[in-house]
Formats: sequence, structure tokens, C-alpha cells
Amino acid sequence: MRVYALIPAAGVGSRMQAERPKQYLPLLGRTVAEHTLTTLLQHPAIDRTVVGIADQDPYWPHIPQSNHVITVSGGVSRAETVLNGLRYLRQIATAEDWVLVHDMARPCLHPEDIDALLASTNPEGAILGAPVVDTLKQVSGQQIHTTIDRRQVWRAFTPQFFPIELLYQALTQALAAGANITDEASAVEWAGGKPSMVQGRSDNIKITWPGDIALAEFYLQQQAQERACH
Repeated sequence: MRVYALIPAAGVGSRMQAERPKQYLPLLGRTVAEHTLTTLLQHPAIDRTVVGIADQDPYWPHIPQSNHVITVSGGVSRAETVLNGLRYLRQIATAEDWVLVHDMARPCLHPEDIDALLASTNPEGAILGAPVVDTLKQVSGQQIHTTIDRRQVWRAFTPQFFPIELLYQALTQALAAGANITDEASAVEWAGGKPSMVQGRSDNIKITWPGDIALAEFYLQQQAQERACH
């Protein structure tokens, strides 16, 4: 079995209110994308990495390139970009191969989380996540309706790990049916699958808002200190 990484990176990240897509923002002397790619490229279990980017992306050519990175055209949505990447992988992969789908805007991914995900034995896939620690309220407007039992709620992270063919079929069918697909697991769930949840580190944040860059810098520096101590 071979494992491939797939990164949908065709979005513009409008919530960052930046002059360029968030994956190209500076982060400790490099770009967000370079941090993310380095973690995946250095992991010994990952064969190759496929990146879905927007056509005529002016920033991608300035990212240091690797022979282990293949680019495909991005779609109008995350799900369509992932599907384009899966179409490419189906041309080179076997029926036994799996894919790790990861957000380019999660540069703090730790190798031990990849290891934990790869150790999952669920044939229907697995994703990284973490239990919710805050009290959750269901609201309408600004009015609280009820308190949700947080013991049954987890935050979903990436990577998300699935057999290539299973994810391809689930995404294809879900998009054709007009289903609301927010991540890869939601497509597999829509198709009747029951992926596993693997608890990951809470510092695997997704850069979304302007203040997240400073938080990512802190977490990356903390991780560097951890490695130095070992």
C-alpha cells in the first residue's frame, strides 16, 4: 500500500483580508505553504504530494519546487479541487493505495499526528480531530435555544485519510447529488461510511483570521523547542 498526500490550495482565503492567498503569507521567514509542504515531504510514509492550485496562480511558481510534488488544476470549491487531485491519483495509484488530504493553511501539523492517523485500521478511513472543550450553545440570531452536550462533539482537523477509490466515489456521488460537503469525511459519511476519529494535537490550527499567523508562529517555535529537547 502506498500513501499519497493531497493538498487543495486553490482558495483565496478572503477572511484573512490579506493582499494574497493565506497559503502565501510569510511565516517565520518562509511561506505558510512551505511549512506545510515540508512536513509532508519529509514524512517517510508519504510517496508523493499532489497540490491543487488555481489556474494562473502568480505565487505558486515562487515556492521552492520538489520532484515529489505534482500540481493539478483547482476547482471552484474545495471538494472539486480534491476531486481533481483524486482523478490524477487514480491514474498512477493501485486499488490498495490511500490518500492523506490536508489543508495548506495548517502549517503546524506534527509528524506524530501523521503517524497516529496512518496507524488507523478502519477500512473506511480516519481523520484527525480533538474533543471540544468549550460549552456549546445552539443559537438563532443572538438568542440561545439550548446547550449542546460537548461530550459527543469533536473539532475536525486535517489530514483526513481514506482509500483513494472510496473517497473518489463518495465525492463524485455527493457532488452530483448536490450534497453539502464541508470536508472529505462528510462525503464519505454521506455515502454511508463511518470514518474513525483520531485525536490529534491541538496546535494543528487552520490559519483563517489575521491573528492566526501570530499563533502559528508561536506553535511552530514551541515545536522547534520540543525537537531541540529530544
